[in-house]
Amino acid sequence: MPADARNLRYIIIGAGMAGLLAGIRLRERGEDNFVIYEKGDSVGGTWRENTYPGVACDTPAHSYSYSFAFNPEWSAFYAPGPEIRNYFESMAERYGMHQFIQFNTEIGSCRWDGERWHVKTKDGREDVADVLVAATGVLHHPNTPAIPGLENFQGASFHSARWDHSIDYADKRVGVVGNGSTGVQIVAALSGNVQKLVHFQRSPQWIMPCPDTRYSDEDKAAFRDDPDRIEDVRSGPEAQARRGRFLAAIIDADSPELAEIQSIVEKNLEDSIRDPELREKLRPDYRAACKRMVFSPNYYEKVQDPSVYVDTSGIERVEANGVLMRDGTFHELDVLVLATGFKADAFVRPMTITGRDGVDLNQLWDVHPKAYYAVTIPDFPNFFMLNGPTGPVGNFSLIDIAERQWNYIEQLVSLLREGKYSAVAPTQAALQTYEQKRTEAAKKTVFASGCSSWYLDADGVPQVWPWPYEYFMEVMDKPKLEDYSLTPAA
Repeated sequence: MPADARNLRYIIIGAGMAGLLAGIRLRERGEDNFVIYEKGDSVGGTWRENTYPGVACDTPAHSYSYSFAFNPEWSAFYAPGPEIRNYFESMAERYGMHQFIQFNTEIGSCRWDGERWHVKTKDGREDVADVLVAATGVLHHPNTPAIPGLENFQGASFHSARWDHSIDYADKRVGVVGNGSTGVQIVAALSGNVQKLVHFQRSPQWIMPCPDTRYSDEDKAAFRDDPDRIEDVRSGPEAQARRGRFLAAIIDADSPELAEIQSIVEKNLEDSIRDPELREKLRPDYRAACKRMVFSPNYYEKVQDPSVYVDTSGIERVEANGVLMRDGTFHELDVLVLATGFKADAFVRPMTITGRDGVDLNQLWDVHPKAYYAVTIPDFPNFFMLNGPTGPVGNFSLIDIAERQWNYIEQLVSLLREGKYSAVAPTQAALQTYEQKRTEAAKKTVFASGCSSWYLDADGVPQVWPWPYEYFMEVMDKPKLEDYSLTPAA
């Protein structure tokens, strides 16, 4: 750090992928005046929380790695969850992050006093910083559905992110509610390994087939000897074609790319499911990619196991020993798993974050969360978000997104570090213009083509990045300072 640079104090919230990234990047600059507060007892974020059978990432493993820390040891093209958690634990060790992390520490409130951020933990401690970074993630507050009678179930019942590993499932009758990526992975893993498995589906999902590619020792050795092989998996012609097709499909519901994806998933259903009745149960009534795309190499195979039953008739209520359906069917169960997702609109909440002149973030986000290009918020100076609201989501590598966002944040922080300014925040006009443009574009995406999903706000508008990924790369390359309110240093 240059001798005349201002020694900024940073507080980072969260020690998952994004929080570790922020800490590592600060250390690479030679900065050590920061702390990472983590509510859990270890690093890893969502990969610490989710330990259910079959948990895996649906982004290729070599793409779901820091650009500066390739991992030639991945066991498969799509890495299982425990390996991903181990990767982040190894990153924390390699880059000396543990000395900066305070585990089992949840933040209760953050308040801007006109000059700095004052942070209080749930256990009563206080801290102060010049820069506040929210790396809290998107999917970490479990969503428990309001199913009538759920509290009356006398068997084991839990959210998929709170998996009970003490149970011997082999002789159990298990019900799984929900069929997003998590529900699909759990059913595929438990199929044939339990006495009975009922998959409760409110609406079927289109399933994109994907290879169950495992890396051999020879493959790993080749990756170790030649990092260009890893780079090819990350960004070679095949990766670019796959990513380009998906990006074109989601931003234009009438695109030939979406028609191609629709053809692939329809063929997967037709060719894979033998029983006509089951095939129709599993056929969605909306277009492919309207919901977050589900990738699976074996769900259609596993769901046809004799031990598995798919029920789409709708849950009437949960009773002491099972689930009663609207058509009168009753499923006796020993275990009920809620693979019902997360409160995707929570982000930093339930923390109380108070900005300039007492502005409350909860009130600002009363209709829906919003941030200027998903990173900064008016009246919240020196406050930055990684993977914040309306950032690119949906089968993208959140690591790549976070790295580009940090590059953007670093340029704004440099204005503070150099002593030119004491506070930086986008203008209200800049956020309003961004939101207007984004909302109009979002209405044309496939996410708005006629299905319910966690992407939609209360008005049915997708809260997503609606433009090409190249545009995201462009805007993250350099902040438009004319869209920012810059407070000169005293």
